[in-house]
Amino acid sequence: MVLVTKLLFLTCLWPTAVLHSSQSQHHHLHHRQQFSFLKKYNSKRELRMRKLDSTKVRPLKYEQLLHIEDHDFALRPGFGGSPIPVGIDVQVESIDSISEVDMDFTMTLYLRHYWKDERLSFHSNRNKSMTFDGRLIKRIWVPDVFFVHSKRSFIHDTTVENIMLRVYPDGNVLFSLRITVSAMCFMDFSRFPLDTQNCSLELESYAYNEDDLMLYWKHGNKSLSTDEHISLSQFFIEEFSASSGLAFYSSTGWYNRLFINFALRRHIFFFVLQSYFPAMLMVMLSWVSFWIDRRAVPARVSLGITTVLTMSTIMTGVSASMPQVSYIKAVDVYLWISFLFVFLSVIEYAAVNYLTTVEERKQRKKKGKASGMYSSDAVQAMAFDGCFHDTDVDMDLSTFSDSCEENETRPRSASVSNVDTTQMKRKTSLKGNVGRIILQNNHVIDTYSRIVFPSVYIVFNFFYWGLYI
Repeated sequence: MVLVTKLLFLTCLWPTAVLHSSQSQHHHLHHRQQFSFLKKYNSKRELRMRKLDSTKVRPLKYEQLLHIEDHDFALRPGFGGSPIPVGIDVQVESIDSISEVDMDFTMTLYLRHYWKDERLSFHSNRNKSMTFDGRLIKRIWVPDVFFVHSKRSFIHDTTVENIMLRVYPDGNVLFSLRITVSAMCFMDFSRFPLDTQNCSLELESYAYNEDDLMLYWKHGNKSLSTDEHISLSQFFIEEFSASSGLAFYSSTGWYNRLFINFALRRHIFFFVLQSYFPAMLMVMLSWVSFWIDRRAVPARVSLGITTVLTMSTIMTGVSASMPQVSYIKAVDVYLWISFLFVFLSVIEYAAVNYLTTVEERKQRKKKGKASGMYSSDAVQAMAFDGCFHDTDVDMDLSTFSDSCEENETRPRSASVSNVDTTQMKRKTSLKGNVGRIILQNNHVIDTYSRIVFPSVYIVFNFFYWGLYI
């Protein structure tokens, strides 16, 4: 009975539940259709707004535009085929310094590379190039050009790295950078400072030989340009020229090499003032001793030693600013010859003094006791004029001697008066005959030296400047 009652109750509730379920499904379906319609409407509206506002279009990345991800740029363009041509163009901004001691030079320049890489070609309606900075260099292939015989080099990085990369639609690439490089210059100082130095900066590929990379000047001789205001303190830049050649390495083969050649002619005026002219003056000063009395030993010796030491100082100063080369330079020839002239002037006086002493000894042996009186009178004469006089050229010496003998018999007061009178007479006589006394009292070596030394030095200067200029 209970079971029959439950069945009747379920039978009554079944139609109501079915009706409610169908209404609920219809409501959810309607809501879903409405949401789908709104979504489609909003999507069409957003698309329409994007077309109207072009600034909202997201541009392509340069990796996608240049197809960087699609290629292996570790390989050179045209790998396995003919060598890739790489043109070089150089603009010299300045030559910063030339060092004779280190035998090198420092140069700042703009180095430009030109080549074609079809992997970087892109579509462009206006056929315009794209310019990038140094961040793209590490993602693509670039030539590995380096400077042969370079000691130091760097890329300028103020305010950013001075690197420019320009890519054209057809795949042509321009790679430019600003570099300062210090490189060796094999200098010849045999004619220094009347020399002309020829230096060169050499460019070459490090890894790719001539089978893989052909390095050449982009515009021939016009590929090398210089700033109009380049100047150096000690040199005059005669010419700049571009040339090319080949370099062979036994382990890797032949490589293309480019040369930036320039000639430097030294300004001589600085060295004339600092070396040549002082040396010339010291030589002339040494000739003054030939005109000084041969008995003035302190004066002539001091003058000779002073000129010798001054020449040594000049030679040391020149050598300190030059490399220690094993051959003779032109300035060494001039300074050593000048030093020889100064040294010979000292030796000349040593010879004069020695021969004078020998001559006096011979005269004393001949005169015997008279030489004692001669010496006493000479000493008294030197007390008045400070110079020694031989008896054959001493004009008033006999008068002076007679006065001295009379002074011994007269009173002391009268002696002083007569000596003063004699001294005045002697001084008056010397004033008019000083030149003749000096000429007659000099040794024959001094006489010849006054002519020989200047004449030989003048001839040497003619030969020297005629040979080196």
